Amino acid sequence: MGSFVSRNDFVVDGRTVLITGGSSGLGLSAARQLAGKGANVIIVARNTDKLEAAVDKIRQAARSPDAQRFHHVCADVTTADACARVVADAIAWNGGSPPDVLWCCSGSAHPSLFIDTPLDQFQTMMDSNYFSCVYMAHSVLNAWFRPASSSHDASKQPEHPPPLPARPPARHIVFTGSFVSFFSFAGFTPYCPSKAAIRSLSDSLSQEMNLYAAAYPQLPRVRIHTVFPATMPTQSLDDENEVKTDLTKALEEGDQILKPEECARRAIAGLERGEELVATSTIIRLVMTSVLGGSIRGGFLKGLVDTVIGWLVLVVMVFIRWDMDSKVSKWGRQYGATGMLPDQGASRQVLSPN
Repeated sequence: MGSFVSRNDFVVDGRTVLITGGSSGLGLSAARQLAGKGANVIIVARNTDKLEAAVDKIRQAARSPDAQRFHHVCADVTTADACARVVADAIAWNGGSPPDVLWCCSGSAHPSLFIDTPLDQFQTMMDSNYFSCVYMAHSVLNAWFRPASSSHDASKQPEHPPPLPARPPARHIVFTGSFVSFFSFAGFTPYCPSKAAIRSLSDSLSQEMNLYAAAYPQLPRVRIHTVFPATMPTQSLDDENEVKTDLTKALEEGDQILKPEECARRAIAGLERGEELVATSTIIRLVMTSVLGGSIRGGFLKGLVDTVIGWLVLVVMVFIRWDMDSKVSKWGRQYGATGMLPDQGASRQVLSPN
């Protein structure tokens, strides 16, 4: 994967960025920082009032508020039809051109023990976290490679085409993963498969984009990225903690907390360095190297460095897994199977997706 060398081509000045989940949290922070770099920004979320307030905040952070443009689309991106409508709206607003960057930040979490989780939550997690990325990426990639008025079908190219101009700046799709894309633990079973699926989607699409880059050399190359944010102190985290068991909270002790603004800054810095898999904390970076396998991207040297680090971290991970298994077993012996401390065992709230 990533046979093309990584380079700093995450250029947003004067370009259009579409961000789902852009009314709060990481999505809003990323939108504000990209506006500060000169981007025109479209944000998508489900609450119109929050969207309008977020657009005002993005405009205030813009480098040239009078010259840049900002737009919002109210939509639930868990359905294919809604995602197609979002992309069509973005193209119409952008003068007939598709956005140059798609960043999928929308999602939700329901961290609960497997057998205590309502069955519909498993589908909700996949719809909210994974399929929202699939549908948005599918719509955007079709807009980039197969627009209605397509004139770049390889079968229609002349036998001896004229020399091509320099390739335009790359386009980008950015997915949002999680620490549990690499390593999960008790209480995140409903959530972690949807985030692991995003990593797999990113890996395969990254390789597929080489096909289009070679077939359509006159078009911008498409780069596929996944950002793995640290835990952020947001309303979503507060909502998750209403459902989360005491056992899961205990296993999370020591987890690094980053404000959304700092998480976005680190993510964008990684994108600008040309990274396709962007870890926003040291612990995520280390754990990521231990499970990369075929996910190694970014050129030979980076792959070699990640592999060596991964060998070392893998030894440590054996002891970390043993330690966490021991803690779960000890909890069961002391407090039983609810995952809650004795005075906290009352029924817990069931969350709807954010």
